[in-house]
Amino acid sequence: MEILQIQGTDERLYPLVGPLVMNPVVLKQNYNFPFRTAENFIWLVAIDEEGKVLGFLPVENKKTECVINNYFVWKEHRDVLRPLLRKAVGAWNIRKPLAAVAFLEDEELFRSFGFKEDKRWTRYVKMKKEIENEDGKEKARRNQ
Repeated sequence: MEILQIQGTDERLYPLVGPLVMNPVVLKQNYNFPFRTAENFIWLVAIDEEGKVLGFLPVENKKTECVINNYFVWKEHRDVLRPLLRKAVGAWNIRKPLAAVAFLEDEELFRSFGFKEDKRWTRYVKMKKEIENEDGKEKARRNQ
C-alpha cells in the first residue's frame, strides 16, 4: 500500500477519489453528506499495488486549526485508516491544533493518536489534538 499526499485542487485527485465520492455506497457510509475540497485541503489517499483506492483522509487547513473530516475507507479495509491517520498526524508540521470529525466507531483509534473529545453528536465525535512544544508537552488550548 502507498499513501499519496495530494493538494485539494490537484488534477490527479479527481480520477482517484471522484468515482468514490459519487458512489451511492460511499455516500451512504458518509450519511449522505457530500464530499468537498478546495485549495486549502490536503488529501491523503491510500492505494494498493494495482492502483485501487482503499481509502482517503482529507485535511482542511483553516485559520485556527486543521480539520480531518469526511474521510472514507472501505469496510473490508478498515485497517487502512490507521496508516492514513498516522501519516496525517506525523506529517502535520503546521503549528496549529489538529481537529477531527470522527465516526463514533473510530473514536478509540483517534484517541490512540492523542486526540481528545471536544464535542459529541449522534453519529460523530469532534476531537482535537493539540500542538506540542519542543518538550513534547501539549500546549494549552488556544480556542478557549
